[in-house]
Order: sequence, then structure tokens, then C-alpha cells
Amino acid sequence: MYIGLFDTGILATALAESLQRISIGFSLALLIGGLLGVIIGVSKLADETLGSLVIALQSVPSIVWLPIALVLFQGGAGAIYFVVILGGTWAMTLNVRMGIKNVQPILIRAAKTMGYKNSELIWKVMLPASIPSALTGARLAWAFGWRALMAAELIGRGGLGRTLMDARDFFNMDLVVAIMIIISCIGLIVEYFIFSKIEKKVLSRWGLTNSAS
Repeated sequence: MYIGLFDTGILATALAESLQRISIGFSLALLIGGLLGVIIGVSKLADETLGSLVIALQSVPSIVWLPIALVLFQGGAGAIYFVVILGGTWAMTLNVRMGIKNVQPILIRAAKTMGYKNSELIWKVMLPASIPSALTGARLAWAFGWRALMAAELIGRGGLGRTLMDARDFFNMDLVVAIMIIISCIGLIVEYFIFSKIEKKVLSRWGLTNSAS
């Protein structure tokens, strides 16, 4: 691992490429998934049609999209982003939808009493109240997207996934184990140093923490 990160730079370059890809793919998954979640959450028609499709697509493993991605993007970087985005979008969509559906009716009635209508009701009441669920969706989107990225990079160029495949082909088990450790460590860092801290702040702000703790 030391040689790959600081001597040859193989792992450092692969890690930088993977982090760039997951950053872009994850951001787009949050944007697309959040928008779809809002549409499905506020529209009964969309929920009964598009919502069912989203539930069905969520059950499809990300790696299944690889053949379609290869055909659509000719094996380029777009294929990797396509798989990563699909890996995280559905989890974000369903959690935002659930958050909006579970907004307490008393909040909606109070907002209507104060004169909130249509878009104001969505942006000022439903969306803020659904943020804890959206955070859960973002956490799942990251996990699914990160795993999808590793699978997609196996058929792409660069990144930890491709480097892992090359190391396997050359029977370099030291490099294989090093990449596996890096993949695991990135997951732990994101979970404990980003999502856990954000979760504590959100739960405290929304009054969902245990006062005894």
C-alpha cells in the first residue's frame, strides 16, 4: 500500500479517479433522486405510476446495468457514471418520497391555516420535515453508488476497480489486498466522519434525539 500510494503512485492516481467519479455520480444521484422523490411524494398519480417503476428498478442490482451502459456509452466514462447514478438514485427517491408522505398532518393543517398553498406548502413545510428521511436516502445512495462504482470500473479505465482487476490478472495479491483495504477505509471515513456528524446535527435540529443521551 505504501509503495502504491507514495512510491509508484498507482494507488494514489486510481483513488483520485474513483473519488472524482463518485463525487460527480453521487451528486447527480442526489439531485435526480431528490427531484423524483418530491414529484412522487406530492402527486398521487405519479406515485401510482412512476413510484411503482422506481420500486421495481430498485430491486435491479447495479451491475445488471453494465451491458446497457456499455452499449449506450461505448464503454467510455459515461458508462461508469451511468451505473453509479442509477445505483444511488432509487434509494434517494424512495426515502424522499417516504419523508414527504410521513409529514405529520398537523403540520400541513397548521401551514394551510397560515395561508400556505401549493408550492409554498411543499418548499416550506414538506421538504424541511422530510430532511431526516432524505439524509437516510443520501447515506444509502452513497453506499450503493460506491459499490456500483467499483463494479463499473472493472470494465472501464482507471480507478480502484480497474486497478484491482489488473492486479488480479498479474497475480499481484499485495496490491489486491491494498485496494480492498482502501475501498473499506473510504466507506468508513465517509460514514463516520461525514454522515454520522451530519446526522447528529440534523436529528438534534429536528428534535429527534434522545434527551437522556
